Amino acid sequence: MINIAVCGANGRMGQEVIKAVNAQDDMCVVARIDINNGEFATIKDAIDSVNVDMLIDFTQPDSIYENALFCLSNNINIIIGTTGLKDQQIDELKSLAEKNKLGCIIAPNFSTGAVLMMKFAQIAAKYFNNAEIIELHHNQKKDAPSGTAVKTAALMAEVNENFTSGNCNESESIDGARGAVTYNNIHIHSVRMPGFMASQEVIFGSSGQTLRIKHDSTDRECYMPGVLLAVRYIDKNKNFVYGLDNIL
Repeated sequence: MINIAVCGANGRMGQEVIKAVNAQDDMCVVARIDINNGEFATIKDAIDSVNVDMLIDFTQPDSIYENALFCLSNNINIIIGTTGLKDQQIDELKSLAEKNKLGCIIAPNFSTGAVLMMKFAQIAAKYFNNAEIIELHHNQKKDAPSGTAVKTAALMAEVNENFTSGNCNESESIDGARGAVTYNNIHIHSVRMPGFMASQEVIFGSSGQTLRIKHDSTDRECYMPGVLLAVRYIDKNKNFVYGLDNIL
């Protein structure tokens, strides 16, 4: 039996994770951690009281890095669904996980459809020198751009060096009008609005044609198969993984 602690247990994703985990025969939730009326207020409180093999974190961008450092320094495998980690922080967590021989999965998106969208975008990026990303989320999401958009841009940049080929010299009359510029000049536009849960569209263009690759999440249940896949993978393979695409 895999003993799991859920951090951010009272959030919408945390509640969905608890329900999915407890429905399995090979794993169970032994600690519900949440600063807002959780069974435990901190990870330390939880591991001082119960045996925890693995922690699943769906908290906030301003707490995930410290949570991950604590777990990987205290012999706890961790699955991270919280976005907002910087590249340097990801590199540091990778080094710590490898040093302590612990499992760590950082997944910007646990939806298999979203992972396929990212892979399809990477394939298309070989054939288009112009591309931009639009991501849309509910207005309670604190970080922008989304981890999914950042991961998508990173994958696309692996196969193409410049995504503004042929563009004129641009100037913004209002700062940010052209979005954030990330890997190899990929522009990312973030929308935060009630009515959305999570959507992303990657738009490719070349002379005479456009290609749009889009994914929509309409229910948090769509993330649970990916979460369970990550749990079982880390239980057997104590290594570092960035992106669910690497274990599908």
